[in-house]
Amino acid sequence: MSHDSDRVAAVARAWSAAATPWDADALAALYSTDALLFGGRAGHSVGVAEIGEYFRSYDGVIQSGSLDLFNQRIARIGETALLAQGFCTFAFVLAGGRDTRSVLRATWLLDWGDGRTLIRAHHFSPVPEAPPLGD
Repeated sequence: MSHDSDRVAAVARAWSAAATPWDADALAALYSTDALLFGGRAGHSVGVAEIGEYFRSYDGVIQSGSLDLFNQRIARIGETALLAQGFCTFAFVLAGGRDTRSVLRATWLLDWGDGRTLIRAHHFSPVPEAPPLGD
């Protein structure tokens, strides 16, 4: 399991490196061609091209970012894939130099079937204050 934890940590480090300074193309390169992303904007990004557009939507908004995963639970779901789920802290420097920090729920599906570990599914979302049971 520690090798799987190391793999998750390496992808998180690569994500932070690609986000410092903010580089939408470098971030998108961490995702598989058929990746799925639920990020911080409305909509669902499907495929690496849409994921690149998602990250480019933050050009001029985010100067740099970093990602710290914690309390991750890891489940192997095949010979070359794992699911990591837990929490993360995003730290961003926004345009104008404003620092922000957010704690979110974090789920990644990582796959290394082609020899390079890539994010195949990414779903980060706010921790709900109450169950979403409606009005």
